[in-house]
Amino acid sequence: MSTAGEAGTLASASLPAAVPGPSRIGSPLAALRSTGLALAIPVALALIWHFATTGRPYSLIPPPVEVWTELQDLAFGGINDDAFSGTLWVHLAASLSRVYGGFVLAAAAALPLGLLIGRVPLIKGLLDPTFQILRPIPVTAWLPLAMILFGLGPRSAYFLVFLGAFYPILVNTIFGVRSVEPRLFEAAAMLGCTGTAQFARVVLPAALPSIFTGLRLGLGFAWVVIVVGEMTGVQTGLGAIIMEARQLSRTEIVICGMVVIGVAGFVSDWIVMQLGRRLLAWSPSHG
Repeated sequence: MSTAGEAGTLASASLPAAVPGPSRIGSPLAALRSTGLALAIPVALALIWHFATTGRPYSLIPPPVEVWTELQDLAFGGINDDAFSGTLWVHLAASLSRVYGGFVLAAAAALPLGLLIGRVPLIKGLLDPTFQILRPIPVTAWLPLAMILFGLGPRSAYFLVFLGAFYPILVNTIFGVRSVEPRLFEAAAMLGCTGTAQFARVVLPAALPSIFTGLRLGLGFAWVVIVVGEMTGVQTGLGAIIMEARQLSRTEIVICGMVVIGVAGFVSDWIVMQLGRRLLAWSPSHG
């Protein structure tokens, strides 16, 4: 008994000491380093932009200071007091409604279709060739037809945003379903899960990582096509303000609209990414 006790004591003594977790000081430093790396290229581009445009009164591209001043006027007014002053939030809200409205419609259509095409051979043979023919057609080519079908106004914008988001979600959902390991279906069948029940218990969970990738891409494309979508005669929206500023040669407002779209798209992608990390904590690719 004493020999066993001594052996246990020796074994425990020979174990390496517990490795302390990351210090509280290291985490802020790591976050600061990550932020610095993320801002390095934007700051460098801003400096190049500043030195290339400052002091050139006849340049078609305004310097960053003028764009910043115009962005403040767009958001809060009180600087230029023109037709654009203080209108940013109205235009941003209109674009947000169209982007998220078209995105939700695209997800509602693409997810079930992707599950069916990826799993049911009959549906694949019936629908997949048609979608593969329609998918390469750019959204800009649909603009005249959308205005004919839905008229001038927001309905055409919703349709074009829907098209921009639909195919990335569809393609990634199909890929996720086809990538499910066949052994999962065999194991589910042995446990009594057969037929349509496998969609909810096997196919959907296994395909979720690819589905979330498609959702991120679809939302990104929705922001990409919002300017085209708001060329359909709408009076509000970031795309509408960009087109109106272009006609008035207000390049600083055009750049402001581009910056706001970029920031809004970045925040939207971050939200979807955080949601995916919470729902897919079990997946190594989304941990």
